[in-house]
Amino acid sequence: MRIGVPRETTSGEQRVALVPETVAKLIAAGFEVVVEHGAGEAASFPDAQYAEAGATLGDAATALGAAVVVKVRTPSTDESSRLTRGALVIGFLAPLTDAEGVARLQAAGVKAFALESIPRISRAQSMDALSSQSTVAGYKAVLVAADRLPKFFPMLITAAGTVAPAKVLVLGAGVAGLQAIATARRLGAVVSAFDVRPAVKEQVESLGAVFLDLGIRGEETAGGYAAELTPEQQAQQQAELQKRIAGMDVVITTALIPGRPAPKLITTEAVRSMRAGSVVVDLAAEAGGNCELTSPGEVVVRENVTLVGYTDLPSQMAWHASQLLSRNIATLLQHLAPKAELTLDWADEITAGACVAGKGS
Repeated sequence: MRIGVPRETTSGEQRVALVPETVAKLIAAGFEVVVEHGAGEAASFPDAQYAEAGATLGDAATALGAAVVVKVRTPSTDESSRLTRGALVIGFLAPLTDAEGVARLQAAGVKAFALESIPRISRAQSMDALSSQSTVAGYKAVLVAADRLPKFFPMLITAAGTVAPAKVLVLGAGVAGLQAIATARRLGAVVSAFDVRPAVKEQVESLGAVFLDLGIRGEETAGGYAAELTPEQQAQQQAELQKRIAGMDVVITTALIPGRPAPKLITTEAVRSMRAGSVVVDLAAEAGGNCELTSPGEVVVRENVTLVGYTDLPSQMAWHASQLLSRNIATLLQHLAPKAELTLDWADEITAGACVAGKGS
């Protein structure tokens, strides 16, 4: 069974769906792999490494014509037209927000499996690409904040006097939030965190952060996300957060549920209350942002506060992001095609849940 790894065509995307390490393992498991020339260059994986791993190097048409096509982003219109009917396509396909892209795959007659749709169950953890990429985003968010903040993160004792540590607030204690907490602590900041799910309090405190109790309690969905709050709870949350945010140097927001607009946690008034030079890194920018003043895809300064709205943080750490993503994809692929032969069990929760086009065919 041949796997094709085309070069990503989405502007700014530097990741690659399979890295040489994973390619070698898949070939050892009985697959053939063809990689488009230059597919891994932006992630620092040159063609020579793929050749050493046993892959065949080819052009885009060869990679897209394989029985299995693995990508980071949804195939474009041109790419979809070059897919082989009946082929398997795996990637971040945005099934909840890109109906047009899914329709293209349906029209192409392929079986498409969205990484976002993999059920969040224990036996699918090694396939959970959302979590692996959130880990990268949470880490990178802190580095971006440290770079933009005109202050040190750690406390310093110098001949010129003592420098107080930066105060960091992380909103949301999911995978990205917990990684942000851990990274900010490693850099020496004083870290606080808030989440409407009281169950995460122990995890936050185990990382050395202070858990803020704002008197707001929310439920957790079956997928592990925080359930949406009522309008009254949202208003209370904003008011309570505004009191805390004024004393913070950095705020990192991570409240994001796939397929829904990001909840507004930080109001314009809250930003206005922050000290000049403070930084907000909004990891929910792709869904509109947790801050009212976030500009998705941009870094802007408003009310003397730097607002970082990057939507491609995992791509900015393309080497490790690709390595983790590659392992997720390979695990899913071997679940769908054990012994390198396609065996789709539509009664299986993972197979049925991840399929967004061509289900049952």
